[in-house]
Amino acid sequence: MSRIYEALRKADLEKNIEVGAKLEAPAEPAHLLEFIGEPSPEPADLSLKDVAKRPWAPSADVIPCLLERGLVVEQFRGLRTRLVEARQESAIKTLLISSGMPAEGKSFVALNFAVSLARDGASRVLLIDGDLRRPTLHESLAAPRHPGLSEYLSGTAGLIEVMQQNGSQDPLFNRISNLTFIPAGASIDTSSELVTGTRMKDLITSLSPHFDWIIIDSPPVLAVTDAVDLARVADAVLLVARQARTPFKVAQRAQAAFKQSRLLGIVLNAAEGVHRKSSYYYSSYYDSYYGESDRENRGKSSGKTRSKR
Repeated sequence: MSRIYEALRKADLEKNIEVGAKLEAPAEPAHLLEFIGEPSPEPADLSLKDVAKRPWAPSADVIPCLLERGLVVEQFRGLRTRLVEARQESAIKTLLISSGMPAEGKSFVALNFAVSLARDGASRVLLIDGDLRRPTLHESLAAPRHPGLSEYLSGTAGLIEVMQQNGSQDPLFNRISNLTFIPAGASIDTSSELVTGTRMKDLITSLSPHFDWIIIDSPPVLAVTDAVDLARVADAVLLVARQARTPFKVAQRAQAAFKQSRLLGIVLNAAEGVHRKSSYYYSSYYDSYYGESDRENRGKSSGKTRSKR
């Protein structure tokens, strides 16, 4: 009888242990399934050889740093020298270029600085149009706009898909063979939600090993919050102000907006002494950053479109 009792007791104990284990095992939460399908960052060993070659057709009037010499060329070479010296003191690879308000020339500075860096032959440069609301860098390079950063951040395109390099055979453009470009892609009014997501950080993390410099052109910091959000993935910030146009209080407010970032300094754009032809192409800008613009109509009536900053 004792043997039967011991056998029943053992069976009952094993049953309790099995039931208890099932109760203690946590069920997979339903919301976890939503994240399983989220695209993961692409591997850091991707090859730039796979980047598509696009037929760019930039103009030296818009990008004077394509030229061998000139006052503007020398100014950007001087800026390049200062930034190279600054990175010797502390690591700087990803640089955000912004301004307080529109019409100060930040996109002009970002583009020409990237070209100046790429022209030294030893630096691999990535230029990103981070202005998802009013992008213009693709126009300056005469490059395709899609797919671009907005498509990558929204998860509809991969890194290699949104990157492009110059495919023109013009000797003038061969000088920027070390330049890789990510256009803004589709304009989107909810860009602040995209740039604050993890994919922007994933993009910088994945591409950083492949480049010596990453230049991000951002929207004006006092117009939208995107610039401050983008600054979080950058090593440093460079502000652009326009002589005789940028109020001192605007420059102060722009500086304060980046108080959580490393601000390297302010570039004074369209300074007195620079030839008018060099400053002409970034002197015209639509009045309202958000409002409807008639710049396309003005461009058609004048025979060309100028949308430089």
